[in-house]
Amino acid sequence: MTNKDEQVELAKLAEQAERYTDMVAAMKRVAESNCELTDEERNLLSVAYKNVVGAHRSPWRVISTIEQRAESSERKRQMAKEYREKIESELKDTCHDLLTLLDKYLIPKTTTTESKVFYLKMKGDYYRYLAEIASGVERQKMAEESQHAYKDGFDVAKNQMPVTHPIRLGLVLNFSVFHYEILNEPDVACRLAKQAFDDALAEIDSINEQSYRESLLIKAYETEVNKTTYSVALVVFADGLP
Repeated sequence: MTNKDEQVELAKLAEQAERYTDMVAAMKRVAESNCELTDEERNLLSVAYKNVVGAHRSPWRVISTIEQRAESSERKRQMAKEYREKIESELKDTCHDLLTLLDKYLIPKTTTTESKVFYLKMKGDYYRYLAEIASGVERQKMAEESQHAYKDGFDVAKNQMPVTHPIRLGLVLNFSVFHYEILNEPDVACRLAKQAFDDALAEIDSINEQSYRESLLIKAYETEVNKTTYSVALVVFADGLP
């Protein structure tokens, strides 16, 4: 068993033990091996970072809300601010860690359309996470980086992937979330998501049953935008949302 294989097995063990920081460390070493990742390795990398970042995004929102409460005392607000900044720093470090892997190792080494779109989607996602916690000029900068990555991935997907491909659908759905949450463009978000799922539904009968099971199951979708409500597409993939 090669060192790379050992790291992949270690990542799998860490996932089963729900030790996602260890999983990230193992998959980071795999990504830095200068070899193109297999589909399995690519998904392990995604799961690892998604869980570590997710463990920071939710607490960041909670603490930010506490910090902004008018009824909180000045001391409590200060404590919340310091704790929020600690979480924020850890979240930034993790996002930048993955973005470095993407730009330095993963995207330059990819030879397949699927991997390229997958990595560009990840790049858009992690810049979006940075935009969520930023403000002012920094937020604008992170938003621009996110938008560029999503757009690059979307352009490749439109030209080289079927409309029913789960990676393409995942990218478009997340791009629509970016337009809604970061750019405050609900109409654009709605239009992107609705078009993607309308196109996929129109073609769903043309793919064989096995491919249908293995790629995606569109259980329901709804797009609604008004002043207070935004609901868009529920997609269930064979292995969960990417």
